[in-house]
Amino acid sequence: MSLLAALAPSRPRSPAISIGTERGNIPAFVKTIVLLVISNVWMTFAWYGHLKFKEVPVWKVILASWLIAGLEYCFQVPANRLGHNEGWTASQLKITQEAITLAVFCIFATIYLGEKITWNYYVAFALILLAVCFAVWK
Repeated sequence: MSLLAALAPSRPRSPAISIGTERGNIPAFVKTIVLLVISNVWMTFAWYGHLKFKEVPVWKVILASWLIAGLEYCFQVPANRLGHNEGWTASQLKITQEAITLAVFCIFATIYLGEKITWNYYVAFALILLAVCFAVWK
């Protein structure tokens, strides 16, 4: 069994909300993960992007962060709705989202902020990925 098949929810889908596992369509759980990744990229910039602009007044940073976060919800809410409709529990969605958040943040911190990711961060990330596997494993 492939990893993607193992992570796919097993609860039957409602015909009214079934979004494509037919030939040529992307499975809904993959769409959920992609939307969560996009959402987390936006939110990471909202929370940490201002760290490169220490001279900008805090009120402007807060306003910019809220505007970015508003766009983030355009991806997060559909990801959670789609995932939940396809059989993911809210806990599975949250644990998966946290793992994605850390992956996105590691890339962001390295590329955008120029920070080095040390061995202990990799170990922590591996443990969180293990938590995702435990949460969604059938």
